[in-house]
Order: sequence, then structure tokens, then C-alpha cells
Amino acid sequence: MEAQSRVFRLSSPSPAKNPKLPLLHTHNSSYIPSNIQSPKWVSLKTQFSPASLSSSPKKGSSTSCVKALETETLSTPRNDSNATIRKKNLAVFVSGGGSNFRSIHEAAAQGTVHGEVVVLVTNKPDCGGADYARDRGIPVIVFPKPKNSDEGFSPEDLVAALRTYNVDFILLAGYLKLIPPKLIRAYPRSILNIHPSLLPAFGGKGYYGMKVHKAVIASGARYSGPTIHYVDEEYDTGRILAQRVVPVLANDTAEDLAARVLHEEHKLYVEVAAALCEERILWRDDGVPLIQSKENPNQYT
Repeated sequence: MEAQSRVFRLSSPSPAKNPKLPLLHTHNSSYIPSNIQSPKWVSLKTQFSPASLSSSPKKGSSTSCVKALETETLSTPRNDSNATIRKKNLAVFVSGGGSNFRSIHEAAAQGTVHGEVVVLVTNKPDCGGADYARDRGIPVIVFPKPKNSDEGFSPEDLVAALRTYNVDFILLAGYLKLIPPKLIRAYPRSILNIHPSLLPAFGGKGYYGMKVHKAVIASGARYSGPTIHYVDEEYDTGRILAQRVVPVLANDTAEDLAARVLHEEHKLYVEVAAALCEERILWRDDGVPLIQSKENPNQYT
């Protein structure tokens, strides 16, 4: 098969090979905005120490340096065990109840995902996802800064804070704001989103929540399901990483379909988060990301 001879790339591309995604000068954590020093900027149920935000990223962290690209062919796949892979630090973004966030957090706590949710970002500080995080001692950052409020982060502040938490990957889980270009450039190929339809169908600005499921049913589509994709500077247009097909039944309401899709979202996002943390995401030479099977490294999805 032709794909057998293609070269795959691991991890993030070097800035020189991806000029559209240069790293910010704020990549170095020596840039810490003064407002991050105040406890009011980060919400914690447990005691918060501003000094923890001013520490430098850990040596060897993927957020403190850009690793040289590794290359390999399908005939020599990676087969690393978790014992030899560093546990990844995850930031999750939510705007609501955060059920996908809870699934990922629980899977990490149980060891299914070889990572840890180290910070939650939300545009709604009183949402269920934020409450869940505070109850478990996970820092909560408000972004973007609400209108007529001094509480919240600017894009520059957010990048600096995520660097300070040594965040490796960002997972959007029902976050309804467009991600700013500065954050995308600071974390190339490291931000994922989940959408409740089979993209590219029923995606883009205005397609979220029940609006998606109502549109699917009205269209007469026989299948729907969640899509996990990389985030770019537009809504729902980044490279697709994983999908799960869900049937649309003849008598479905939007609520019926939403419940069926959400059930698959929880499973799919955990599977993808596990692959991400185990460094099983490979990039085909045409820019398509694939997931390497843990059980059979010669298989890809």
C-alpha cells in the first residue's frame, strides 16, 4: 500500500516548517503579566499561591522548548509504554456543565489517560464545569475578560499562565468562544475541540448545542455523531482527528439525538486524550493526523 512508505511526523512542527504558526515571544515564562500575581485572577477553592504562577516551566517540558521533529515510517511504528512517556499536563476549556471535562478528568484519575488536568479555562465562572474543577482543587481561569469587569485574562495573560502551568495540550470541551490567534500560534497542533456532528457537515459559527441536532434532523441525514478536530483560527475547520457514527432514528427529537451523541462523545474524547498523552498521534505527509492503535502499532485510524 502506498501509505506504507509515507513518512510520519510526531509532536509539533518546528516553526521554520510552519511559518503560519510561529511561537510567541511569550513562550518563555519570564513574561508573567502583573495581574496574574493577584489571587483574584485565578479561582481556587483551595489556597492559591501567586508564587506558583511565577515559576519557570519544568526543564524538558514540551512547553519550554520545541522538540526537533522525529520521523519514522509505518514499517517502524512507535511502541512506547506509559512507563517511558512523561505524563502530560492538560488544560480544559468549558462554557457549561463540562460533562466531557468530567469524563477526561475521571479517566486521568483512574490512569486510563496518561495525563493530568492542571487548569480549567472558562468564559462563565459560575458554570457547572468551573464548580466541578474548584471542588477538586483545579485552578479556574476566566477567559476572555468579561465586559465591564476587571476579572479575567487577556490573550497574552492566558498564554503566559498556560506556560506557567507547563500545559502540553489544550482540550476544548463545550467552549463556545473563538480561540484567539495568539493562543493557536503558541500551541501549534496542540489544541483539540469536540463538535456534536460529523464535520464538515453542520459546523461553523452558530452551530452549537441543540442547534446542531435540530439542523441534522431537519436535513433528513441518517447519521450524525461527534467529531474531534484540531483547532485553527475559524470555527470547526481544523483537521479532523476522530469521529464516531451515531444513527439518526426516524422519530428522534433533538434531545434524543443529543443524548445519543453525547454518550459517544464521552467515550471518544477519553480515547483521543489517551492517544494524545501516549504520543500516538501521527501526521501523514499530506497533513492528515492519524491515531496509532495501542494494541496493534501497525494499525491507524
